[in-house]
Amino acid sequence: MFTNSEVSVDAITVKKIAMSLGADLCGIAPADRFEGAPKGHHPKDIYPECRSVIVFAKRMPAGLLDAKSCVPYTQVSHIINQELDKLGISLGLALEDLGARAVPLPADDPYEHWEADRQYGRAVLSMRHAGYLAGLGLMGRNTLLKNDRYGNMIKLGAILVDADIEPDPIATYAGCPERCRRCLDACPAKALDGTAVDQKLCRPVSGFTNEKGFFLMRCNTCRSVCPQRLGIKKR
Repeated sequence: MFTNSEVSVDAITVKKIAMSLGADLCGIAPADRFEGAPKGHHPKDIYPECRSVIVFAKRMPAGLLDAKSCVPYTQVSHIINQELDKLGISLGLALEDLGARAVPLPADDPYEHWEADRQYGRAVLSMRHAGYLAGLGLMGRNTLLKNDRYGNMIKLGAILVDADIEPDPIATYAGCPERCRRCLDACPAKALDGTAVDQKLCRPVSGFTNEKGFFLMRCNTCRSVCPQRLGIKKR
């Protein structure tokens, strides 16, 4: 089994490469921080040689939240997910040129875990939890990751690396206001409980396939009503 546990990859170099490839944010978490991950979804379940998880993000235009049509939001989400996947591949190849081995993960689909009765899917690695553990933001009650600079208008990608890279600290700035319930109360499907989303309730409301066969994302209420959607004030 090939392993590069002795390869030294500098965190600054990793982030410079990620930014040059189009990332707006980049953070690093040691694989051991994922000890609470569900069975089969820990970085080492995916790639046994994984020692570090590099997480990167791209911004979404804030104007999407004001659009009356769901088409722009759907299209931009789709394109950014593709860009994140391409970024992960390019970053992984760059790190392999430095002597490491890398496994890029999909920003969204596909995934294997599916429970039909609950309409519940689970990504191979939870990007929002990875982003939190890599210091890119805090988890909101709407289950979205919120960054201090860009709020929840970000999408995330990640790669698994077989080298020890200096990790980032977990974010310590203030998260959701203590009594804020905007996302919970505004959710048209009542799918949020403050810690998780009921996918069976959410899916029929959040997206649909029109008569032409296009899948459209018609609801981003939990994202748009958040008072921190465009940023979080630091303590």
